[in-house]
Amino acid sequence: MFSYPSATHEHPITQTKALFLALLCAIWVITGLIGHDPWKPEDAQSFGLAYHILQSGDWLIPAIAGEPYLDKPPLFYMTAAACAKLFSPTLALHDGARLASGFYTALTLLFTGLAGRELFGSGRGWAAAIILIGCLGMLVTAHQLVTDLALLTGCAMMQYGYSLSHRRPQRAGVLLGTGLGIGFMSKGFIAPMLFLLISAALLLFRNWRTRPVFTSFGIAAVCALPWLVIWPFLLYQRSPQLFAEWAWTLNIGRWFGYARGGDYDEVFYYIKILPWFAWPALPLAAWAAWQARNRVLHQFEFQLPLVSFAVMLVTLSLVPNIKDIFALPMLLPLALLASASLSTLRRGAANALDWFGIMTFGLLAILMWWGWTGLLLDNHAKITQWLKEYQPGFIPTVHTPMFWIAIIATVLWLVMVWRVGRSIRRSVTNWAAGVTLIWVLAMTIWLPWLDSGKSYRSMVASLKHALPAQYDCIASQRVDDTQRALLQYLGNITIRRTHGDCGLLLTQENRMSKREENQREWKQIWEGGRSSDKNERFRLYRKTVDNR
Repeated sequence: MFSYPSATHEHPITQTKALFLALLCAIWVITGLIGHDPWKPEDAQSFGLAYHILQSGDWLIPAIAGEPYLDKPPLFYMTAAACAKLFSPTLALHDGARLASGFYTALTLLFTGLAGRELFGSGRGWAAAIILIGCLGMLVTAHQLVTDLALLTGCAMMQYGYSLSHRRPQRAGVLLGTGLGIGFMSKGFIAPMLFLLISAALLLFRNWRTRPVFTSFGIAAVCALPWLVIWPFLLYQRSPQLFAEWAWTLNIGRWFGYARGGDYDEVFYYIKILPWFAWPALPLAAWAAWQARNRVLHQFEFQLPLVSFAVMLVTLSLVPNIKDIFALPMLLPLALLASASLSTLRRGAANALDWFGIMTFGLLAILMWWGWTGLLLDNHAKITQWLKEYQPGFIPTVHTPMFWIAIIATVLWLVMVWRVGRSIRRSVTNWAAGVTLIWVLAMTIWLPWLDSGKSYRSMVASLKHALPAQYDCIASQRVDDTQRALLQYLGNITIRRTHGDCGLLLTQENRMSKREENQREWKQIWEGGRSSDKNERFRLYRKTVDNR
């Protein structure tokens, strides 16, 4: 069994090790960004907003299929549109747009690493970044087009800014203000709220009530002002009605309404999901907090991540919308705390995490290769039959570049598992490498199978073929913004959001839904859906002549 050095001895990170860890992070970030259609829900919706920018040239007001969508400010959509346009000669628009996710994720890892090094010393920066990419909650989300990734970057910049505020207040203020602004322009008022609450909570400790800290907060306010003012001002100048819809109806008013009579049944939701969502950062952070329990009142390096996590957990648990993806900011302070635990981690616990990761990801890799080979050879194993039934009509083929990438990744993982030197960082490095291996296999040999079920491309082609040669417009019923965006992009089919006065009606139903044709006003002319989703059905109706 592998063993670890004592807690008092830690091998420094050499240049070779740093290059290896940088390569691991780069592979994890890049894999999965290109090569597949936009997938619902967030990936497709965000691309639809970026696609509108490219089509209309309107960088101010986010819209889907021509209709304003003001749930969030447009910074992330602007970045996605810029990436799509920049790489359009080489990549499909949706693949180019998804590079924006890689851009923000890479920045998040950078600032998390810098914060870890500033708080806990040399070597802890790499540990914080590696622990973050190993968190299960980051894996899929970090490779989708979601505005939460830009918010995460803003929060990471703020964590680094806080960590610098005692030593470099001017630089800290710029980072705090810029991070706050990026978060605001990506997700709205949640970023300023987190900044105010975290800052107020930190000031409860005596060692944060110093001149450099107050200086950094003042500079942060000045640097954040342009981010907080320019876009809302331009939106108000364009349309006071849309400004009111964004500021009140979809944001402040929604929060007040929730506070007066909201449903708080899910207030403990994040506490329930964090054990898997933040694994392995959560247990390592808990150990670090326990070890530092007698120093929290005196050492700012522990106060910052503990206060940040507590504020994020309470604040995000009391907002109107509760979703897994909204827990991403909480991973930052947990990763920072976890990096501090490595020097005091018990040898048995480190060995257990190491072997658990090796066995788990080794077994998963074997199952993924076995399942893919079974599909390719069309054997009669139960798993093969299930996979074929789940994606009816899918024809497996060998994509040579993807196959060799998967082979190389598997061999490199095996070499790394057996050849990486003994280190207190070994367990988290092996865990992150295992997560990366599984993700590489999923996004190479398994990507055609996944895309076959998740893509709407074939369904949209079928719908477009069924459309009459002449029609005025297409109304919709229960067709969400994600699907409207994909219809616009994949088929240039514009769907109105409401059940309006149009000659055609597209509905999204389940298998048991009552058909519109039973109301004797509409005649069904098409039905379709994704092959993997037996419950989601789309039906196209034409209004009968007698009722036109």
